Amino acid sequence: MSDGLQAIFLTQRATLLRFLAARGAGSEAEDLLQELWIRLSAAPTGPIASPMSYLFRAAENLMRDRHRAARQSALRDRAWDESQSPASAGVSDTPSGERVLIAREQLARIEGVLAEIGPRAHEIFRLHRIEGLAQRDIAARLGISLSTVESDMRKAYRAILAAREEMG
Repeated sequence: MSDGLQAIFLTQRATLLRFLAARGAGSEAEDLLQELWIRLSAAPTGPIASPMSYLFRAAENLMRDRHRAARQSALRDRAWDESQSPASAGVSDTPSGERVLIAREQLARIEGVLAEIGPRAHEIFRLHRIEGLAQRDIAARLGISLSTVESDMRKAYRAILAAREEMG
């Protein structure tokens, strides 16, 4: 930012702040003014014939950009919420009988695989993934090292991955 534009910005800061507030910036007026300062500081400028007009236009453009971004974000969030809502898609929360049977078969297969990896690894996996205990807490509870817990978790994950690959 040129020294002249910087000096005008600093002397007219209160005027620019009122301008942004009057344009609907509300509580974001200070943030917008700070962002304007940063953008003007980073942009190379030459001589400006009407520096106050330039600053007002830059402030208005910045406010307009922020408004557009907020509106787009709200539209995107609404579209995402609607796409995830079962009621809007005409989809029931209750799974079909076929899906229930498939899920039960897959669960039985995973439980069988976990039973095959050994009781300690199975218990560690259950404590961590089902009950939500931290691995350090599991190690303290079972009286084993943290690296043993990590090793058993890797063993359980490998077994589950292999079973899922077999299921297709």
